[in-house]
Order: sequence, then C-alpha cells, then structure tokens
Amino acid sequence: MLQYYAHLRQSSQYINLPTAKIPKPGDELAPISPELARWIRLRAQDLKLRQSDRQWAVDLVNHLRESLLVFLKNSDEQPYFQSASVLSSGSYYEMVKILNPNEFDMMLKLQSPSRLKMTELDQYHGLFYEVALSRSTRSHIRSFLLDDGVTISASKIISEMHRLVRKFISTYRVPGNSWRWVVNRKRPNSPAVTLSLLEVDNGKQELLSVDVVPALEVPSSQGWPLAARAGPDVDNWLGKKTRRSLTHQTCFFVPKKPPGRNLSEAAKESWRISFSHIEKELIKTHGNKRTCCETSATKCCRKQCFKLLKCLIEGLKQRYPQELDALCSYHGKTAFLHTLSIRAQDSLWTPRQLPACFMHLLRALEGHARSGLLPHFFVPTSNLFAPPTFPRKALVFLIEALEDQRRQGLPLLMPPAPAPPLAVHSHSDSQPQLSPVVQQTPVIQYPVILPPQVVEMKSFEQMFKIVALVMVLVYVCYLL
Repeated sequence: MLQYYAHLRQSSQYINLPTAKIPKPGDELAPISPELARWIRLRAQDLKLRQSDRQWAVDLVNHLRESLLVFLKNSDEQPYFQSASVLSSGSYYEMVKILNPNEFDMMLKLQSPSRLKMTELDQYHGLFYEVALSRSTRSHIRSFLLDDGVTISASKIISEMHRLVRKFISTYRVPGNSWRWVVNRKRPNSPAVTLSLLEVDNGKQELLSVDVVPALEVPSSQGWPLAARAGPDVDNWLGKKTRRSLTHQTCFFVPKKPPGRNLSEAAKESWRISFSHIEKELIKTHGNKRTCCETSATKCCRKQCFKLLKCLIEGLKQRYPQELDALCSYHGKTAFLHTLSIRAQDSLWTPRQLPACFMHLLRALEGHARSGLLPHFFVPTSNLFAPPTFPRKALVFLIEALEDQRRQGLPLLMPPAPAPPLAVHSHSDSQPQLSPVVQQTPVIQYPVILPPQVVEMKSFEQMFKIVALVMVLVYVCYLL
C-alpha cells in the first residue's frame, strides 16, 4: 500500500492539499458521546431492508432478467447476444443496500471469440483501454468491429444493447399487469441501459430501476492488464492465497469512455475496466477469519459501517447536488475496502464498536479527501480524487462538508429537528466555504429521509396523541 501512495504522490494525480493522517489499525478510536453513539446504532437499524419489500422487488427483477435472456437467446436478429449471460452486481447483491431495494444492476456478459489485446490509454492510469481481438475473425462479433477489423467498438455495443432492450420491453408484460417497464433516455457517458418500473395507473412514480450493462469478458487464462496484475492489497486482510485466487479470475470491460471533451478517436471507443464481481465477493466474505458473520457469536459491524457511510454520502449529494456532483458511492466503497485491508482483524469490528468503527471509517474518507489521494482498489496507479474526474473545487467542498458533519455530530444521520439548515455554498470566483450560519450554530440538525414504514409509524403516533388529547378534554368537560 505504501508504495502505491508514494507512486501517486510523485505523479500528476496528486493534489497538494493540507496534509491529513489516514487512520491506521493501531490508532486509538476517538471517544464518542453516548448520545451520538445511540443515534448511530438506531440509524444503522433503520437502514435494514424489510423482507416483504425485498422479496417483491427481487421477484420482479428476476422475472425481467430471465425473460430478457430468453429473448436474446431466441433472437436471430443479433446472434452475438444469444450466448449472453447475466452477472448480478451492485449494492443489493453485496447486501449493503440501504433504505429501499429500488435499484438493481445487471452485467450482461458478452464472450470474446479469442484473446484480447488490451491497450491502456495514456493519461488515464490504467482505467480505460482500447480493446481489440488478437486476430481477425468471422464470428458474430464482427458486426461490432471498427474499420481495422479487430478493434471492438464500445459505441456500437451500447447502441445495439439499447435497441434490443427496447424491442424486448415492447412485448414484455410484468406479472400482475399492475406495473410496466419503460426504457429511460440514454444518459451521456453511461454504459447502462436503464429500465424503470412504473405503475400502470400512475406513470410518473418510479418504483424500481434496473441498469443493464453490457460487459466484455476477458478470458481468465489471459490475466488482468498490467496496471492491475499485482492484485488488490489484501495480504494482511484475507491472505496471499486469496489474492492469488482473485487475480486468476476474469475481469470485464464496460463500454464507458473517459469524462471530458475533445477526446481522441481511441478514447471515444474506449472501455473501462470493471471488477464489480470481485468487489461483491470481497464485501460478502469480508472477515479476516472464514467464520466471520456465520453465527450471531461471530458477527461484525463492517457492513453496517459501510451502509452508514453510503447514507451519509447520499445525504450530502441530495443537499449539495451541484457542488458534489463528482461524488458517488464508489468513492465510499473504495475508502471502505482500503480500511478493511488496513484494519484486518475481526476483533476491531465487533458489533459493540459500531459507533467508533463508523467514525474511524468516516475519518479515513476525510483523510483521503484531505490528501487528495484515493487509489483505485484494483488499479492503484489511478487516483479517484484526481482532476478532471474529481475537480479540486469539489474536493475542497467535500473536505469542509465532511469535517462539518463530524464536528456537528453527524446531523445528516440524525432525526429531524427545527433548526436552521447547514449553509455550505460555493462562489464562482473563490474557494467553496462555510457560511457564517454554520460557524455561529453549535449544533445543526438535518432532516433525514426515513423508510416508509418509519414515516407511517411516526404519523400514526402523532395521530394517536392527538386523539388521546381530545378524549381527555372531552372527559374533563363532562366532569365539569
């Protein structure tokens, strides 16, 4: 890990921000007030998914997935997609989904007829590649090759994926006939075809969304690209044997080009490397010992800490959508994986330590932001906090927002209270800064988005109190 940081500090990706100490395993956990610890525990409980909601959503998504695969297999119009299979990925399948099971991800695995030639694009530090066949072919993939006859076109793949999914949805019927799936408009620079589930009678409210992402599978015998070949830094966490087994698995390329304008022709047809299937495996089998979380006696608080961090990031993005547009949950996942590899022992993540462990994880993310250094967990030469992907102004804003959250007692995780909102704003001609409202207010409470069942319960409790008060007044009047 240290050599990765040294390399990045010498590269153009390093941002010279005020130095910060990233917490280490031996660091003493900072004391937390009993009130804050209690709210962290309550909030972690609120983030659990209800079994009824989870089953309803999974049944609908599974039916959609199986029907889509049958459609592709029987479609003579595009033979290349007939052998496609689905790899479920994302937070739901990692068991770290929060609040509602309303977003799902599917990777549609596409086979390569031969070995691939993976050419790393300059200036993108191992994340984006030009992908080509090792030799010309007469197989069905030739419809998606560029004029040279070997380079696989990312834009052609995603365009055909959109067309096929639209055709499938035009004839697909949701079980029960109470809902319908619609294909969303294509988002710029997105590798996904997004589907939304709407009610038939109320076509405006989205109930579920599914991202279908075509992914080119690299043969496991070929190995990972050079930038990722060493594998993730899990030796002290899961062991060298596990790291070697991970690097022997396949990896994928999704049709996503680099951000920005004035891209080269190669960049416009480039692919981004993906390890989402291995990320799912790491998060599901997260313990230093194989028995972690197998029984109630061996449970840990790792996933709860990650859920809380995701909730905080989502709250920050909702409150500051423009200033923190570059921030996403993947930054939190990367900081989480780095923290797991550093604090490897299961004894450091016992359930009773949940509040302290979450604050440790929050400090780790803040430390990465202050140093301007968040290495990709699988491609450590790539810094996820480097511009232009993450602008420096947004990074400074994130540092101040995280520091303020920690200093104020995590108001975005607190229940609502009548108090002025946090006023963090950015100026076009200056650095983002906290307004005087923040500096003068000792504690600020934020409204927080609660699950539907919690909202309904609170409304019921308020109604019950009102009815009880009315009955008492009527009884008093009767006695008089």
